[in-house]
Amino acid sequence: MNYRHAFHAGNFADLQKHAILLALLAALTAKDGPLSVIDTHAGAGAYDLGGEMALRSGEAAAGIGRLLAMKNVPAVLAPLVAAVKALNGGGDGSLYPGSPLLIAGGLRRTDRYTACELRPDEFDSLRRTVKPYAFAEAIKGDGYATAAALAGKGGRTFVLIDPPFERSDDYAQIVATTKAVLAKDRHAVIAAWMPLKDLETFDAFMRAMETVTNDALAAELRLRPLTDPMKMNGCAMVMVGAPKSTEAAITEATTWLAGNLGDVGAKARIWRA
Repeated sequence: MNYRHAFHAGNFADLQKHAILLALLAALTAKDGPLSVIDTHAGAGAYDLGGEMALRSGEAAAGIGRLLAMKNVPAVLAPLVAAVKALNGGGDGSLYPGSPLLIAGGLRRTDRYTACELRPDEFDSLRRTVKPYAFAEAIKGDGYATAAALAGKGGRTFVLIDPPFERSDDYAQIVATTKAVLAKDRHAVIAAWMPLKDLETFDAFMRAMETVTNDALAAELRLRPLTDPMKMNGCAMVMVGAPKSTEAAITEATTWLAGNLGDVGAKARIWRA
């Protein structure tokens, strides 16, 4: 699969992923001491929802577009909506922030952000995106290896793993990276995003995660029943070491999105492994 996030930016999966990301960042930066964030697949940094790819898919209109049109945005999604509006100068606009802008905007000067990207054109955009932030660095390299190498250095560790799933071993790489990061920093927080197509793939991943941690929190967002493995029927965020204080926001965001953006049979499932 040749994946380009510009097709999917601002869709339902981004709404869940980014709402949870901001909740985790808020909790982690509320604590004293520096935080080191490693973003394994950072992408371009920001996306134009008025561009050809986004307009062709129409996914943003069904996602962030609906939120921006609401008079009363759910409180758990309000920080994301505020970030989108800020990127557009406080008004209407077509720009949507990727994880690099959201992370950089949520960190303190004493924190550190390492954003990894391999695709050349995406990396060029990423480098420009993080350049204004003195604590941020863009690396054109393997994010899995970078996370394993940097974990435990420069304060508490928070790793965001959001691969495009172009590789057949991405699920295994997430498990291996989780194990490597926890070996360096047993208090690390790890958040991994993945698509939900069929239940067996996800269940197999969770079984593998149980071999490296006993502190996994899964937030499943199912837009429809998982009956057609050729479709992206939903998505999930699987977190290790997530602060207890974030569970309510994780549950609220996932449940609201399932109830308001899903088809018949949509549901949210939040559980600990």
